[in-house]
Amino acid sequence: YQPKIDLRTGQIAGVEALVRWEQSERGIILPSEFIPLAEESNLILDIGEWVLDRVCQDFCGWQAAGYFPGRVSVNLSLKQLRQPNFTQRVHGIFERYGLPATSLELEITESTLMENPERTVKMLDELHSMGLSLAIDDFGTGYSSLSALQKFPISTLKIDKSFVRDAAVDPDDATIISTIIQMAHSLNLDVIAEGVE
Repeated sequence: YQPKIDLRTGQIAGVEALVRWEQSERGIILPSEFIPLAEESNLILDIGEWVLDRVCQDFCGWQAAGYFPGRVSVNLSLKQLRQPNFTQRVHGIFERYGLPATSLELEITESTLMENPERTVKMLDELHSMGLSLAIDDFGTGYSSLSALQKFPISTLKIDKSFVRDAAVDPDDATIISTIIQMAHSLNLDVIAEGVE
């Protein structure tokens, strides 16, 4: 779990669930290596469901120990969203653990949003009506139009780390970040900067 820090207060505002695969011979295998294979083989459906289940289990453990980590963000794949019963499966996991859906935020990339906008907006509306928060991951690198921000029930923009990485030395990146932040705040969206660590 990677913490998300509120820059105004310095407090942890939430965490993001990150999947890593530890193999005895190779050590840690990063998602950039195994997620494309999981997508290709449909294992991403099992991985995605396991992650949601594990996050809810951990969240209950934290609450029992007196901790509240804020909202936990979980990445969603396009294949998960394509499942006809996806919203029911998510709802079932929350019911099993007795957690409110407001405990989680689901992250979707811009390209996933735009793959089939009509179907995607319907599904995201269903998830949003359950109480889930929704975020656009890697914002600025995909192909969505700005009108998508009005169409989809999004609450958070995550600025891609390719802009954040050089913001202190590249005036163009700094301008892009500043513009995204101003636009997001005007639309009452939260903003996360990826890669600040």
